[in-house]
Amino acid sequence: MPQKPTACLALADGTVFHGQGFGAVGEVVAELVFNTAMTGYQEIMTDPSYASQVVTFTFPHIGNTGVTEQDDEAPEPVASGIVVKWDPTEPSNWRASADLVDWMTRRGRIGIGGVDTRRLTRAIRQQGSPHVVLAHDPQGNFDIAAMVAKARDWQGIVGLDLAKEVSCRQSYRWDEGLWSWPGTFGQSEEKKPFRVVAVDYGAKRNILRSLAQSGAEVTVLPATATAEEVLAHDPEGVFLSNGPGDPAATGTYAVPMIRELLDRDLPIFGICLGHQMLALALGASTIKMNHGHHGANHPVKDVETGKVEITSMNHGFAVDAQTLPEGVIETHVSLFDGSNCGLRVAEKPVFSVQYHPEASPGPQDSTYLFERFTEAMRARRA
Repeated sequence: MPQKPTACLALADGTVFHGQGFGAVGEVVAELVFNTAMTGYQEIMTDPSYASQVVTFTFPHIGNTGVTEQDDEAPEPVASGIVVKWDPTEPSNWRASADLVDWMTRRGRIGIGGVDTRRLTRAIRQQGSPHVVLAHDPQGNFDIAAMVAKARDWQGIVGLDLAKEVSCRQSYRWDEGLWSWPGTFGQSEEKKPFRVVAVDYGAKRNILRSLAQSGAEVTVLPATATAEEVLAHDPEGVFLSNGPGDPAATGTYAVPMIRELLDRDLPIFGICLGHQMLALALGASTIKMNHGHHGANHPVKDVETGKVEITSMNHGFAVDAQTLPEGVIETHVSLFDGSNCGLRVAEKPVFSVQYHPEASPGPQDSTYLFERFTEAMRARRA
């Protein structure tokens, strides 16, 4: 006999998917997105940029490598839940310290397996990222009408400032470098490291590791830090991190701070939400995308060199390239849809990209950007 469904995914348009639940028991309302990465499900679930989102994985083998504490991008998973085609299997990887199901149960995150993720992904592409309710009940009791109503009533991410929720609460130092064989995180070997302030809108650990690896002494400040608080650390460069939510909402307090820093001619480097914050501070605007970019195989073209990089992405908003003011140059575009993926300020050491050069997961085509940031600080020091 077929198994009784123990999990349910209800979309705001009334579409319902049944499957087998795993992880935590309960219910959550969120935005649904799909991710095309073939690896890194743990890094994706712990990426703070996925706050208030349920992730559908297009790759079916989720859970087969287990989980390990070394791969967490934040202390706790941030994605609200996951949707997979096949139920997670027992881990088969030498680095695994636990299996995905137990990890999700302990961390309070809901999963649903046995779903036609191909059909679900097509729906997201055609209709946009929907509001959903994901529920897991071992008894299989679901009030579908109530779940659909709750999905329809949810306000969504537009207008929502989520950076404050995932940001650190107080400043701290970061000096851990990138992972290396046989399984340790190194330390920066730079004798005279550059002083960098990283503004945490939801920073991934591997971004901070990449900064440290490239020779930065990193001080991390909360998303709400003022220009005065940033400058109090006498930085030689300022980094603006990735993060979740509507950039226009976060910009109410972030943009004035960044504008003050722009007047100081400090090197500034932004990634993802940090890229959008910088664009807003420069006078551009952002727009909500239909279904966003979420994956580790996104081709991006450097319009100034013609080079194409395969990149890791995770964003539902984009900078409107048509609104970039004079003196702000578009440097990168997506080869999927032509959307803006990078900018720089003419005659200033200020630049940003929409994608994730630290990857984790994903290709490492763009790690040179951290070195570019270091070179900008070195030139300023000289």
